[in-house]
Amino acid sequence: MAQVCLVGSDDVNLRYELLSRETARNALVTYDLREPFENTLQVETVSLGAAVALLNDLNWYLVRFTDAAFVKVPSISENEWLSRELATAIRDDEVKPDETGRFLMVYGVVADADSDGSDDSEAASQDRPPALVEPMLLTRTGETIPEYDLREVDETLVVRVTESEFGA
Repeated sequence: MAQVCLVGSDDVNLRYELLSRETARNALVTYDLREPFENTLQVETVSLGAAVALLNDLNWYLVRFTDAAFVKVPSISENEWLSRELATAIRDDEVKPDETGRFLMVYGVVADADSDGSDDSEAASQDRPPALVEPMLLTRTGETIPEYDLREVDETLVVRVTESEFGA
């Protein structure tokens, strides 16, 4: 099984934009849609190939409404995601899965990105999923990765990227 996670742009409601358009809605109709992070959409597919095919089917919408698309394949990593470009390269046998762990984009995960400390915002945040914040590029040199230091976060989400994405 592979998972696909689409990260919506800041100025759009990703779920609305995708489901309000017939072609995107038809491509997603067979999937159980989840929102693991604020303004994201996650689905489970049967394989890496199916995940890349879904992203290709949705490409017109992804270019307009998303900041990123990730794929998680447990046979490659239980905890780390792959960028769309890297997932495609692996599917096309351009990159071996065991050669993908060096270049990383690490997102902070914040339970309440808009909290001002009041009780009202605390109650509202319980209904909202956590938010992905400011990605930073890191290079893995050993078994561990450097600590995320752009801001205080509750946890991190690690995305493996291609060398060209890293250098861009």
